[in-house]
Amino acid sequence: MRTGLKLAALAVLVATTASAPMIVPAAAPAAAGPAFSSIGPLAFGPGGVLYAADRQAATIFALELGKLSAGGAPGTATVDDLGQKIAALLGTAPGEIAITDLAVHPTSRNSFIAVMRGTGADAKPALLRIDGAGKIDLLSLDGVRFTSVALPNPAAPTTGRGGRAQSVTDLAFTNGRLYVAGLSNEEFASKLWSVAYPFASADRGTSVEIYHGNHGQLETRSPVMTFLPLSIDKQPHLIGGYTCTPLVKFPVASLKPGEKVVGTTIAELGAGNQPLDMISYQKGGQQYLLMSNSRHGVMKIPTASFGSASAITARVGGTGGVAFEKVASLTGVEQLDTLDANRAVAIAKAADGKLQLAAVALP
Repeated sequence: MRTGLKLAALAVLVATTASAPMIVPAAAPAAAGPAFSSIGPLAFGPGGVLYAADRQAATIFALELGKLSAGGAPGTATVDDLGQKIAALLGTAPGEIAITDLAVHPTSRNSFIAVMRGTGADAKPALLRIDGAGKIDLLSLDGVRFTSVALPNPAAPTTGRGGRAQSVTDLAFTNGRLYVAGLSNEEFASKLWSVAYPFASADRGTSVEIYHGNHGQLETRSPVMTFLPLSIDKQPHLIGGYTCTPLVKFPVASLKPGEKVVGTTIAELGAGNQPLDMISYQKGGQQYLLMSNSRHGVMKIPTASFGSASAITARVGGTGGVAFEKVASLTGVEQLDTLDANRAVAIAKAADGKLQLAAVALP
């Protein structure tokens, strides 16, 4: 199989009841490896465990990568014309691949990239690793130890916007738990789920509602598109970015299974836009978010005022709330992750449509 991901040796049954998601036990035969039908988003946790979402199956895999964690050289080197090189490795054309996420390993600093090869129902998943020499490896997951958990009540199995394509929109690991954003098939569809690791079960999820300033209304069906954990006034929060483009904070303590929570909208970052990725970092004694966007470029957002920011509860034309600045030096950025204290790894699309992966200075 060209992608190197074993798709037939193990059938993962997706249990979608509200209270009984199925767990694939750690004792699953090591030779089988995980069976992905799709791949992306990605997130690393402690010990280098890679969490990978299978959106079509509405399932999260925890992969113990072992020797796959590192390539020949530590770090991540620049790769020009990334799309062409990945396509050649997978035996296809650049237009036939879609990069679904990027995650940097916490110790090797190699970059792991989730890719779908092909389109529609024929698309196949692949996982690649790029090392400090710029070498791209297609990873076979045969024999990789794993566990998995199916999300309860996922979005309906359609491929369009709002279906399984958004059953999982982002992942983040913090304080022993994996948080998952996406859509359910419930009336209040936008969800944040929480799963303790090692996996036991996914909770029923918290339905999350927001006030969308550009739309002038409360919304329950728009999913969190990208999010990250952040401490605000010494309390754990999740900060979420939504399409068109509210920035919202959720206290982790409020995210209780089966309940409905209204997040606090602290910024409107511009209409007609989708947030693509987001990281946090420290510079000059201050903390910032760096957010890449489909239309409004890359934004640098100071976090110091997040605790005291007034909630946006009335219509906003354009932008409002917490201040931000656009980073003119970063254009076309589609994926981001932290490389080290001073740099991020970014996948950016140039004017000619070619992709480049490179380490970039944090602004």
